[in-house]
Amino acid sequence: MARILLIEDDSTIAEGIILGLKSHGMMVDWFSDAKQGEMALQDGMFDAVLLDLTLPKGDGMTMLQHWRAKHIDTPVLIITARDAIANRVAGLNAGADDYLVKPFALDEVIARLQALMRRSQGRTQPEIHYGELVYQPHSQQLTYQGQIVEATIKEVAILEQMLTHPKQIHSRASFEDKLYGWQQDIESNAIEVHIHHLRKKLGNDFILTKRGVGYYLNPAHSPI
Repeated sequence: MARILLIEDDSTIAEGIILGLKSHGMMVDWFSDAKQGEMALQDGMFDAVLLDLTLPKGDGMTMLQHWRAKHIDTPVLIITARDAIANRVAGLNAGADDYLVKPFALDEVIARLQALMRRSQGRTQPEIHYGELVYQPHSQQLTYQGQIVEATIKEVAILEQMLTHPKQIHSRASFEDKLYGWQQDIESNAIEVHIHHLRKKLGNDFILTKRGVGYYLNPAHSPI
């Protein structure tokens, strides 16, 4: 499950984007002014940002420059009514990864976001392989040993994070930050329950535990 930061002051546009992204299995945190948006990216873990330029309490272009100056490299897709070529060039020079002028088709927003996330994760192909496990981010489909794996949205999100960074050990806190929004309550054993269910579906040794640190994929299951 990709986690997207949306910074947009038009509630009608924001609500449409949120519905569209959620229908594609993404989680969205929405903020309507520059000050809140800038703080959100510094404090949270996001896969990409949708950024309007004309905002209350600040300017999106300035915010983007601040992020890049602090070496925050989260992919940013600017969505704006500023359609002049000079505006597009300025946005890309400020550190944006892509630029889309309003009005836009929601399908194009989703396609561009997915392309940005693939590139940022070092992937050129639309699916991820780990041994006999294949994950298709666009459809959220998992197959293992040729069979479709039925998994919940949060189980898929955990596995996606591990597959994207297969050599890392992932802490419970990193999963919680990816899976749950700012206002959501989290049960103390929620991540452990999701890991337990994944092990039942993929085998007890597919995901290993490093006590006191976190979880990681068993290298024995990957030919790499």
